[in-house]
Amino acid sequence: MLERESVMNSEIRDISLAESGMRKIEWVRRNCPLLGMLTEEFGRTRPFEGKKIALSVHLEAKTAYLCLTLAAGGAKMYVTGSNPLSTQDDVAAALVSQGLEVHAWHGATEEEYFSHIRAVLACGPNIIIDDGGDLVHMMHTELTDLIPGVIGGCEETTTGIIRLEAMNREGKLRFPMVRVNNAMMKHFFDNRYGTGQSVWDGINRTTNLIVAGKTVVVAGYGWCGKGVAMRAKGLGARVIVTEIDPVKAIEAVMDGFDVMPMAQAAKKGDFFITVTGCEKVIDAEDFLNMKDGAVCCNAGHFDCEVDIAWLRANAQKTEMMRDNIQGFLLPNGRWVYVLGEGRLVNLACGDGHPAEIMDMSFAIQALSAKYMVEHRDEIGSMLIDVPRDVDLEVARKKLAFLGKEIDVLTPEQERYLNESGM
Repeated sequence: MLERESVMNSEIRDISLAESGMRKIEWVRRNCPLLGMLTEEFGRTRPFEGKKIALSVHLEAKTAYLCLTLAAGGAKMYVTGSNPLSTQDDVAAALVSQGLEVHAWHGATEEEYFSHIRAVLACGPNIIIDDGGDLVHMMHTELTDLIPGVIGGCEETTTGIIRLEAMNREGKLRFPMVRVNNAMMKHFFDNRYGTGQSVWDGINRTTNLIVAGKTVVVAGYGWCGKGVAMRAKGLGARVIVTEIDPVKAIEAVMDGFDVMPMAQAAKKGDFFITVTGCEKVIDAEDFLNMKDGAVCCNAGHFDCEVDIAWLRANAQKTEMMRDNIQGFLLPNGRWVYVLGEGRLVNLACGDGHPAEIMDMSFAIQALSAKYMVEHRDEIGSMLIDVPRDVDLEVARKKLAFLGKEIDVLTPEQERYLNESGM
């Protein structure tokens, strides 16, 4: 009965794909011990009993396992994807087969995408789990009547936090949000090692081109950019970093990379990866300076970092070279190739971060949502960081699953560190 109801209420491509999606989720389950532990714990304690959670995250198997973990805790889940090209239809079907309500399908138009966002929020959520800020934005612009029912929420990514901080500065944010991306266990590992590996997974499987001996231009040297540059170096590339922050630029130099403005780097690069959260990082002037056959892609949340609109408007010819590679013949006679329509290359052209990485990030998400419910009357500001105890709990448990131990301070050492000596 539950499955029939969820099928009737959901908007997905094809429920018959559920078996394939469940196989993917089962593989993730086998490689995500933290979420497995939380699923068991939540099944006993039911921290989300009677609560409605609206979730918009890249809808693939790892996200699906997070949804099932929250559902095990008593939550009624309403799920959509945060990017039309990262939604996997078989995974969406699998969640529906488990009784969750899903509004998402691969390749949704912009109109369909926002319709799905609207449908998920129509439940009147108590908790919001967002990736990029579209759920929160729509709540504050179109569906303000539902805000009184919101306890708070969690934001997964840097881009979403930038949007939240802007809303908060302007006094427009009307319920508390946890900056999940700022947790140590998130940005140290998800952003650096997860993005670093998954970006190159997406590029390599899509292009089938060698990286060794090529010049890779990485725009932005935050945690994600560090990971992308590090993995490019490991693959044998020469790496150029472009930055606007002088401190990060020095760090890139100290890490062994060249640093220069994009206008100069555009002439040298073979692969270009944007990881900034800003728009038009690669623009018309840059395209016209590029080598014939340069490959451009984006690893930031929104598809505005590589100026696809200019390419579409000014290319002499556009051609699909192979799946997820669009070629643009420029007025100067050179070809530029764009991967995944300029959307997140690791998800539009791949399966996203490795399961073991998202095990940590989604454990942070789940525990932050639990914290929000349990401490709703104590939260004094609209933007809060992940409590340090939550961060450390995830770290300790991950170490235990890895079979590693660390030292513990003796009472004498604690006294030494905590006494002023005066």
